[in-house]
Amino acid sequence: MSKTIARQGQALLDDIAAAQVPHGRLAFWWTGQHSIIVKAGKTVMFVDPYLTPNEARTKPPLLKPEDLADFDLILCTHDHGDHIDPGAIPGIAAAARHARFVAPRAHRQRMRDLGVPDGRLIVLNAGETAEIDGVKVTAIKAKHEFFHEDPALGFPFLGYVVEANGTAFYHSGDTLVYEGLLTTLTQWERVDVVFLPINGRDAERYSSGCIGNMTYQEAVDLTGELNPRLAVPTHYDMFVNNSEDPAKFTAYLKAKFPDIPAWVGPAGERVVV
Repeated sequence: MSKTIARQGQALLDDIAAAQVPHGRLAFWWTGQHSIIVKAGKTVMFVDPYLTPNEARTKPPLLKPEDLADFDLILCTHDHGDHIDPGAIPGIAAAARHARFVAPRAHRQRMRDLGVPDGRLIVLNAGETAEIDGVKVTAIKAKHEFFHEDPALGFPFLGYVVEANGTAFYHSGDTLVYEGLLTTLTQWERVDVVFLPINGRDAERYSSGCIGNMTYQEAVDLTGELNPRLAVPTHYDMFVNNSEDPAKFTAYLKAKFPDIPAWVGPAGERVVV
């Protein structure tokens, strides 16, 4: 696993601020694991910001919670520490005082407990949509080994389709490919970028409490059906015991769907689609 980092800290913040993103384009910066910064127009959003230092990490956080003061939208997919980061959310909420937070309805109280005020918290269940200052966020249920739907609160694991600045991207959260996922996603004429986990699953990891995701082959097959402008494999690099080689994803994608490009690059690198 590569520990290469293109930018971090102030250099990364400066690059985000400097990025010009005209209508019909988006820019993103992968920061490791399933954490993605996206800029669409002038709106800056962060999906699953995992910013807490941890000896088990193979690369350090590229930003600190207080660095996110000018971010507009924070999206969290589920209540695992590398997605709803309990060491980071309170600091982000305190620093980014105008930012809105999106999370599963099942985790409303969790987000409150982490310092996110009700007035800045938007909770969704699968199939629900919120429009936030020109950004449209639609929640897609995720199957993190299981759905674990709560009859009252809904699905605790979500992905999001985000439409902004004439573009759309799909961040799957942690999920397997399940019956109905493709049908749900084909409601959109085209999703420009897909961010999909590829770390897979097995009995040893599951028995130790490491909950699984789609394999790189399953991620490629879903990518081929969606035909995005760009495919980005994620969730393969952060922990030695829960990793995968992204070159397997890119090789399989090139062999099976050669017209769909993929991006695998250093954390903190700007990518414009």
